[in-house]
Amino acid sequence: MKIGLISDTHSYLDPQVKDYFSDSDEIWHAGDFGNIGIADELREIAPLRGVYGNIDGQDIRTEFAHNLRFMVEGVDVFMIHIGGNPGRYAIPIRQQIYENTPDLMICGHSHILKIARDPDNKKMLFMNPGAAGRHGFQVERTIVRFEIESGKIFNVEVIILGNR
Repeated sequence: MKIGLISDTHSYLDPQVKDYFSDSDEIWHAGDFGNIGIADELREIAPLRGVYGNIDGQDIRTEFAHNLRFMVEGVDVFMIHIGGNPGRYAIPIRQQIYENTPDLMICGHSHILKIARDPDNKKMLFMNPGAAGRHGFQVERTIVRFEIESGKIFNVEVIILGNR
């Protein structure tokens, strides 16, 4: 399964996203869509899963959950907008992460691209795709593509869309 991962669009969807995600089986948005139009545009490319972020209004919050836990191709995935960092998870989810560790944790919020193994539990891969929108302090706008099959995550690719 091919996944396109995006976050922190803040009401802006770079036209390049359509090309980069065109062969995705699913697109996952880790929050701060900005408006429901972004979700609609992404759904035109591929089926969409997502969580709402701290800037998202009721239009997003009524359609998307605060967090998601799901299985894909044998991989246990946990997605939330504000998740923290490996070894320093946000307090509201910290206990949950350590007591029932997913294979893949996805979050956004920080606008900082990071893909790393958890230092305390190498089983879990952490992914934050950075920010794809123009709002924020990030220098470059980024998205991530990867594949999942038979419990394995592979072909992880960071894509730089350009400067903010």
